[in-house]
Amino acid sequence: MTRIAVGFGSNLGDRRAHLNAGLAALAGHARLIARSSLFESAPVGPVEQGPFLNAVAVFETDREPAAILSDLLAIELGRGRVREVRWGPRTLDLDLLLYGDRAVSDPGLTVPHAELTNRRFALEPLLEAWPDARLPDGTPLSAYLGAVADQEVDRIGSWYVGWWNLLRWRLRAAGRWLPGNPSGCGNPSGC
Repeated sequence: MTRIAVGFGSNLGDRRAHLNAGLAALAGHARLIARSSLFESAPVGPVEQGPFLNAVAVFETDREPAAILSDLLAIELGRGRVREVRWGPRTLDLDLLLYGDRAVSDPGLTVPHAELTNRRFALEPLLEAWPDARLPDGTPLSAYLGAVADQEVDRIGSWYVGWWNLLRWRLRAAGRWLPGNPSGCGNPSGC
């Protein structure tokens, strides 16, 4: 199994619900190990738009990077992601930030993510979820925090994922299934 880090971002609609739905969908493809707090940051690029919620989740998987990318793109599409403008607003943005200690340079996929060390909104949550994360050359990612310290990022709290959903995801990852919700809560993102 390979440990991977996935960056989550949203700045349209119910941002927290989009992140939770993305986490739930990805937990069906890989085993959730850890997740950061939610962070809010200004958008990158010239397009006028609202602030982003960002987070990172760490998973273990036996899937190859290209398969993970395919999963991420399908999950984004399922949440209404439209790719019209570079750096434009999005319901859900999922990025494969790290794939174990491997470097990948394929058309359409670069791992580690090309901008990881330049973006505090990705680096800080990644280090919260995976404190000893390193680049494939062995450099600790924590070495890059000082260079992005001037970028404004605010930790705003948790994902608010209900305990029942977390239990279900963990059981599903272990090959077991637990249907429904004992409290009768109809909220798919947790109670």
